[in-house]
Amino acid sequence: MNADADAVAAEPVLLRQNEGGVVTLTLNRPAQSNSLSHALMSALQTELDGIAADAGARVVILAGAGKAFCAGHDLKEMRANPAKAMQRVLFDQCSRLMLTLVRMPQPVIARVHGIATAAGCQLVSMCDLAVASDNSRFAVSGVNLGLFCSTPSVGLARNLGRKQAMEMLLTGEFIDAPAALARGLVNRVVPLAQLDEEVRKLTDSIVAKTPVAIRAGKQMFYRQLEMGLDEAYELASETMACNMMADDAKEGIDAFIAKRQPRWRGH
Repeated sequence: MNADADAVAAEPVLLRQNEGGVVTLTLNRPAQSNSLSHALMSALQTELDGIAADAGARVVILAGAGKAFCAGHDLKEMRANPAKAMQRVLFDQCSRLMLTLVRMPQPVIARVHGIATAAGCQLVSMCDLAVASDNSRFAVSGVNLGLFCSTPSVGLARNLGRKQAMEMLLTGEFIDAPAALARGLVNRVVPLAQLDEEVRKLTDSIVAKTPVAIRAGKQMFYRQLEMGLDEAYELASETMACNMMADDAKEGIDAFIAKRQPRWRGH
């Protein structure tokens, strides 16, 4: 192995940056288009679990190093471990990771550039928000390899309309950033040079709010999506009643009435 290869091997597969309550996690396998190896998913799971328990972490940004956001699973690694039991371990690991994005109390924003394919597109769909550069492209292309993107379909079907999701899943064809915006896969599309600025607008807005409401609201939002209408309203009413008991809710209402900025206490 040469010196350059040694340097690449020594690089961590995931980078972390903290700034003012905003945690940026960067997938760091640029030579492999940030494909989700076992090691990368393990590192990401560990970081997300730690962040979920950290009251000082307010927002998470998920980004990719190099020219792509994420090209999905590491196919070479998958073929090197062909047994069904190993495949099931891999997909269970991935599913746990995706559920963590939804269940952790902090909002997670996907910062997307380049391609987001298969499990990479799944990552985008499972983040709470997504901002994409105008050069981004999205696909669930497993069907081109003889493999229907079943696990990515879960997040895709919860973001897009059924026929739009099925078109992507059945054809494996790419959609561009404007199409992803129109179909509901991403929130905003901007030129690549403005991507960080646009993400920052969202993080600034979220950090300015009380974490009490953000935590309760995110949990309620995803739970009610899986309920019937009556159950959803029951949960929403209970959540709002509990939220009203929080000191920050009382402070927010008092500040609104007094026409001043609220002073959040975080409880």
